[in-house]
Amino acid sequence: MVGTPSWDLIVIGGGATGLGVALDGISRGYKTLLLEQVDFAKGTSSRSTKLVHGGVRYLAQGNVGLVREALYERGLLLQNAPHLVKNQDFVIPNYDWWGGPFYTIGLKMYDVLAGRLSLGASVHLSRQQTLERLSTLQPAGLRGGVLYHDGQFDDARLAVNLAQTAIEQGGTLLNYFEVKSLLKDPQGQITGVTATDQETGTAYELRARAVVNATGIFVDEIRQMDQPGTPKLVRPSQGIHLVVDKSFLPGNEALMIPKTDDGRVLFAVPWHNRVVLGTTDTLLNAYSQEPKALEQEIEFVLRTAGRYLVRAPKRSDVLSMYAGLRPLAASQNGSQKTKEISRSHKIMVSETGLITITGGKWTTYRRMGQDTIDNAIALGKLPAALSQTAHLPIHGALPTADHSPHLAVYGSDQVPLLQLVTDEPAWGEKIDAALEFLKAEVVWAARFEMARTVEDVLARRVRILFLDARAAIRAAPEVAALLAQELGHDAQWQRQQVDTFTQVARHYVLQEQATTVGVED
Repeated sequence: MVGTPSWDLIVIGGGATGLGVALDGISRGYKTLLLEQVDFAKGTSSRSTKLVHGGVRYLAQGNVGLVREALYERGLLLQNAPHLVKNQDFVIPNYDWWGGPFYTIGLKMYDVLAGRLSLGASVHLSRQQTLERLSTLQPAGLRGGVLYHDGQFDDARLAVNLAQTAIEQGGTLLNYFEVKSLLKDPQGQITGVTATDQETGTAYELRARAVVNATGIFVDEIRQMDQPGTPKLVRPSQGIHLVVDKSFLPGNEALMIPKTDDGRVLFAVPWHNRVVLGTTDTLLNAYSQEPKALEQEIEFVLRTAGRYLVRAPKRSDVLSMYAGLRPLAASQNGSQKTKEISRSHKIMVSETGLITITGGKWTTYRRMGQDTIDNAIALGKLPAALSQTAHLPIHGALPTADHSPHLAVYGSDQVPLLQLVTDEPAWGEKIDAALEFLKAEVVWAARFEMARTVEDVLARRVRILFLDARAAIRAAPEVAALLAQELGHDAQWQRQQVDTFTQVARHYVLQEQATTVGVED
């Protein structure tokens, strides 16, 4: 073991929740350390529907408090990260006589709950107005639509920017650092963690006044380290998304289907000049770092989208598919219905003092962080201090009127990034001829965004894996070569990186022929 550094706060987990907790703690003045076993947002936090929203479906379920809180946080996020979050128009098409009045009234309540942070008023659309906004919508039987506003964002880019913000505030954030065990004093109270640097193999003892377990679907693994046999808090629910060409939804508006055959919600959302279709809600009994889309989920998304679009997407149209696991707070009555499993976050404290936060969603990451630190203060683990994150600009924050250029997500970092091209013109070339991304972005990711692997770059810095999986596989050797040059690795490392990434990327490629994949046991 190396040393025994002392911290006020150690946060385990570098997804949306952990980053929110760390940033809230750091900005209050606490000496804070965050440890992520792989890369920031490697799990669920990079696999969302790319929405910053209150949750129209939760309003329909009567969960007004959750919706109000999320709409408030949506407004703050749009102010604090305008380079990553934008006001997105959504259209709900109506094919029943009652649809127009019903959804118009419901969305007016949505507007009211947003208050002064509203993104715009919802309005009823005629049949013609609906088709003008959604030119590829199925016209047969269409009666009209309802237009409403929500937020749209790049989830993994926000995670990276949050990590940068936390570091700029004075925090220490380490990816590829795995927590192996919890340290306790003679009275059994938690005093820190042991963790291993995945790249060097060096083990550390790290002590802190407060330890927060914010590991998403893995919270129960940390709780088992604390108290073996503890009942599970989380029941993973899988959601998948299929990414298709922009021609399936060529305008600027997103499509929202409020109730499909089995009661789910389906979105078709413009994102990085492609369209994201999703999602599903499938309870699983097990989980992994790389969840796989189930065949029934794929068919559900394709079938449902095909009913509402003039041109039904086929398997061959899918550029990438990805699956993510939501860390839903487990039902205490054994219910198998995901709608009965809470989407709100929960904070629990064990007898040993481990603070665990679970549930929630990207939109409320900041509030989750605030509530967790408030809890640590109430427990006497941290001195009192007020939260500072409500109006704290996130790294890269820059008012952005046009989000369509792919470099817009860099915000204020665009200028120094393009300076790399001036310094080295070869970095102005594209990573892949068929894509918009530049070699300079790989160099930038390695130098300033803590990217360590080919997957870090292609999945969570430039997002190619989520936009076009086959193109990502093609680009892997070029990215490996650029990273090796920046990080000082040899040819063998490059080959290993390409092989490892290709194995992961194959799960994002939808084969023309269906394969049978069962729910994990």
